[in-house]
Amino acid sequence: MRSKSSATDGSTVTAGLALGALGVLAFSMSLPATRVAVHDLDPWFVAFGRAVGAALLALAYLRWTRSPRPTPAQWRRLPVVALGVVVGFPLFTSLALTSQTSAHSAVVITVLPAMTAVFAALRAGERPPPAFWLASGGGLVAVLVFLVATGAVHGSLTVADLYLLAAVVLCGLGYAEGGVLARELGGARTICWALLLALPVTLPIALVASVQHPPHTGAGGWAAFGYLTAVSMFLGFFAWYAGLARGGIAKVGQIQLAQPVLTLLWSALLLGEPVTAASIGAAAVVLGCVVLTQRTRAAGQGRRVSFHQSEGSLVAASASSGTRTPEA
Repeated sequence: MRSKSSATDGSTVTAGLALGALGVLAFSMSLPATRVAVHDLDPWFVAFGRAVGAALLALAYLRWTRSPRPTPAQWRRLPVVALGVVVGFPLFTSLALTSQTSAHSAVVITVLPAMTAVFAALRAGERPPPAFWLASGGGLVAVLVFLVATGAVHGSLTVADLYLLAAVVLCGLGYAEGGVLARELGGARTICWALLLALPVTLPIALVASVQHPPHTGAGGWAAFGYLTAVSMFLGFFAWYAGLARGGIAKVGQIQLAQPVLTLLWSALLLGEPVTAASIGAAAVVLGCVVLTQRTRAAGQGRRVSFHQSEGSLVAASASSGTRTPEA
């Protein structure tokens, strides 16, 4: 019986890591796509317009799946998710990328995994062991050294860097809070309800921005905006929040260490920035650090999640009572 339970837990963590990796792949193109979009479009329209578009997709999804409404306790936590990933991160990265390149922005975004782990400890009660923090710090240092050596970092701290720092703090908070809620609501419903909750704020701002600066751009700009709406703001979170809920917020969050290298790759493909042989070496080092973080065992978690196989579906249940069956 114990071996069966262990096998189930192992497969659950593996599924969480796979879903997290899929989410990181989706998010890795967000900065280059934002850079393309804000070249012609107003950054406020890019930030809030994509949230409005994603909210419409969320409404369609919730109606199609006939999803139940969140409980009062869940409604109280959803504003934190909305503040972090629906409003904060899109707005501050859009403002920053009007004057900074996506390669430079990847430097500040590198601290996002560490910020997610910190909020996982504060908001989710997770307590990774020291080995986890050492491996995580090693990956962070490897990416920073790589970005400095390749010239992605230059000059002093700018207003754009402050925007990016604000984006990282709010995003880490939104990731951690969303990962906790996804244990109860599921990854898809968590981001969908957060998008709808933010709609009374995002819709008026998007309308004002579109009136003050009527949106017009080429096919590339609209394609980038469409990607930010459908993938970065919507579908990517289906996989990401489900991965955080199943594999652990702090552990799965460290997969983000690979995101800056992927972002530079997309920057090269979309924006023509060069990719050197050093990027391959940096990617190998980061991958090694990610593997080390996944081999550590979280100890003393304030909340443990058990997963059960029922009628062919993976069902997550929080250790606390009164939770609902989540979806992927």
